[in-house]
Amino acid sequence: MIKRLSLLNAAAALLAGAALSLSALAAPAPAPADLDQGIRALQDDWAVIQYQTPAKQREARFEALSQTAHALTARYATRAEPHIWEGIILSSWAGAKGGLGALGLAKQAKAEYETAIQIDSKALGGSALNSLGVLYYKVPGWPVGFGDNKKAEALLQQALALNPDGIDANYFYADYLVYRNRKTEAVPYLEKALKAPPRPGREVADAGRRQEAQALLDTVR
Repeated sequence: MIKRLSLLNAAAALLAGAALSLSALAAPAPAPADLDQGIRALQDDWAVIQYQTPAKQREARFEALSQTAHALTARYATRAEPHIWEGIILSSWAGAKGGLGALGLAKQAKAEYETAIQIDSKALGGSALNSLGVLYYKVPGWPVGFGDNKKAEALLQQALALNPDGIDANYFYADYLVYRNRKTEAVPYLEKALKAPPRPGREVADAGRRQEAQALLDTVR
């Protein structure tokens, strides 16, 4: 029942208080150097766990990484980026864990994504919108969970509008279309994901996502 909780990849903490609802109209300040370094470390570790670690070891590794992510979020609570990455790691931990126990992690991830959207929905190319959309179609619907296909599609389309050439935005919208049995519609998005420009420093993640996109494309052609 909780099978579709896995992220891929992604891509599940209480909402922060009113201090986080800073004006979205103001341009975000440049990220401090140590925040950038912290995000890069989370990205690197996540990619290694997701794509290069045996499946049996992923749950424990994601659990440990979630603690590092939470510490960064606590330090930079008014920045969207750490909330996004804590959400991605929680979602991935949920996917590795599976079963009903994963639903609590997915709810925590949802809260992190919602907080990030409150702060800056465009941060990291709209990754919070994309990742929250993924949760909405991978988590079961009522009465078990909060899954909602209409919300998923709306969020995934918003993410695509912000990052039309992005590998993740195209892959996950395609994955959603395949899930809804709209396979023909998914093909151009998968082809675009395979041609997406490389992300400097994200080589492991890009290679893993391209493999997933190619595998999905092979199943729908």
